[in-house]
Amino acid sequence: MEGRIIKGIAGFYYVETKQKEVYECKAKGNFRNKKIKPLVGDFVNIQVLSEEEKTGNIIEIFPRKNELIRPAVANIDQVIVIFATADPDPNFNLLDRFLMMMTKQEIPSVICFNKMDKVDLQKIKQLHQIYESCGSKVMFTSTYEQKGIDEIRALLKGKVTALAGPSGVGKSSMLNTLLNESYMETGNISEKIKRGKHTTRHSELIPVGDATYVVDTPGFTSLFVEQYEKEEVKDYFPEFLAYQEECRFQGCIHINEPDCAVKLALEQGKISENRYNNYKLIYQEVSEKRKRR
Repeated sequence: MEGRIIKGIAGFYYVETKQKEVYECKAKGNFRNKKIKPLVGDFVNIQVLSEEEKTGNIIEIFPRKNELIRPAVANIDQVIVIFATADPDPNFNLLDRFLMMMTKQEIPSVICFNKMDKVDLQKIKQLHQIYESCGSKVMFTSTYEQKGIDEIRALLKGKVTALAGPSGVGKSSMLNTLLNESYMETGNISEKIKRGKHTTRHSELIPVGDATYVVDTPGFTSLFVEQYEKEEVKDYFPEFLAYQEECRFQGCIHINEPDCAVKLALEQGKISENRYNNYKLIYQEVSEKRKRR
């Protein structure tokens, strides 16, 4: 029987069939031997063990169109990455790492700055200017004031969307709003460290409309860049692409080379200084990791 994994927790996978029945399943040992782990969003074939108790085994995982490790999810159409405008202040380096990961996976991403009620218009304009050329749609919302929620709903329609972001940015509140009910307890922000409690401990595919799902994912606080080669880091900053053909040297890294069109665009304010500085930091980190190998 074929279905899709809608939740995975503690070694159990909950598979929804086309008949909208949910079976509690375990993965057969041969997946472990092949070093394949089922992910939420996987389309699978299951062997029913008990129709009465709705239990079974996953015996086949169908090919994935994409997969993410953090958050652990497969076969998604897009990601909405949520950061707060303030309280806590956005970690731009972390956001840029996440966007790199999405670009590498060829998964469309939307940046949602939540808690827009906590900042003035100038701050909103500043955030928009930083990311307006990064290749992702930029949105602003306030779950507290119910602003921008209709635009989010329109983006979700007919798609499987992962909601991702660090703890404390209002991700669970956003999901509550989209469901029009208190789906899960919203963790209190620690006043000391301004970071949310980890309210989500597993990935889950949640219906929010007809053929429309969101995947709520555990909050992340760091993303590593081991999977990149230093020469390719620049390729994950889409705003560079419009200028790099004009660089004097082919394969220009846009850091120390003379006659670099990207650095000229930076000086002219056409490229965000914030984004460029994060690019240099990430490039340096990748370079140092490669040297230690």
